[in-house]
Amino acid sequence: MHSLFSSMLKVFGVGDIMTCDNAKDAIELLTITQARTKSRYINKVDIVITDWLMPQGSGEDLIKWIRSHEKDSIRFLPIIVTSGYTTEYVTNKCRDLGVNETLVKPISGTSLAARICSVIAKPRPFIQSEDYFGPDRRRQEMVFAGEERRKQVPKIVEVEP
Repeated sequence: MHSLFSSMLKVFGVGDIMTCDNAKDAIELLTITQARTKSRYINKVDIVITDWLMPQGSGEDLIKWIRSHEKDSIRFLPIIVTSGYTTEYVTNKCRDLGVNETLVKPISGTSLAARICSVIAKPRPFIQSEDYFGPDRRRQEMVFAGEERRKQVPKIVEVEP
């Protein structure tokens, strides 16, 4: 799958593409690249596209590691998850873990481009509450008549320079 994604991204004009075979390697790569962002020889990661099911750690493990990381350069990374399963469970779990977008296999170039453009053109503010960190799960501005329905008041979090 990563060679298919790489081919699509090259067609879109994406420059440097780094791939990993599993979640463990992705964590190692993110640790190295984000630790040395001032080095001109190591590229900074701008977006993570991951599969939900992988060997040596699942997509869930990778997402939890990213969203709970102490460094903002990792914590705030946009995440797109792909899955061959269209179950409501996977979609809801991804949303609740702080994923920006999801894609169902088989993937088309159009659907991948749409998700990437969505992350870039319509970024949602990041929210932190007692049990969630990630992009605001509300995709549209909602006006409520009466009392706020959220049980917790979320805190909008900004990336520190």
